Amino acid sequence: MAVLKKYKWTWILLAICVILAGYLLWDTYAKPKLPVIRPVADFSMENVDGKTVTLQDTNGKVRLFYFFFANCPDVCPITTFRLSQVQDILKDKGLFGKDASIVSITFDPERDTLENVKAFGDKFKADYSGWYFLRGDQQKTIDLAMESFKILINQDEDGNFVHMDLIGLVDREGRLREIYRPEATPDEIAAGVVDLVKE
Repeated sequence: MAVLKKYKWTWILLAICVILAGYLLWDTYAKPKLPVIRPVADFSMENVDGKTVTLQDTNGKVRLFYFFFANCPDVCPITTFRLSQVQDILKDKGLFGKDASIVSITFDPERDTLENVKAFGDKFKADYSGWYFLRGDQQKTIDLAMESFKILINQDEDGNFVHMDLIGLVDREGRLREIYRPEATPDEIAAGVVDLVKE
């Protein structure tokens, strides 16, 4: 008993260390993974340099997908700015371009020429080594947004668009794992990317 009393604080400290180690192991290995929602359909579009990009070309990286149009008067610039902040966070972690990328796809290819799309990306200091700004057939783009991401896009008779302002998180294998709404912060979005990179 005297020995126990003598080393009482040592035993208490050891017990705390064991509990903390157990918690860290649980947090690392038992934390539920993001569920697989659905596979993303393949596509073929043009990048700002005129090169063809497909989903398969970007596989192997965790990706954030965003559907936009450059003439958007409200949500597209705000969300693209948020994605530029995510880009900076991922760069600081050494993941951007190597393990993670961003894919922004215009659904207004008639007005969004490659030059206009690049000008839009330049406004937000997009690093094109890891941020793809793409354009392709309008109907195929809208079908991709709807079928793979459940993002609704409507165009009225005057050519104005109404669309859902959502960001899709896609894993290395091309599977949708999460949808981020406008209230998601850059830190929250980047954390989701990091979690998938670590999978």
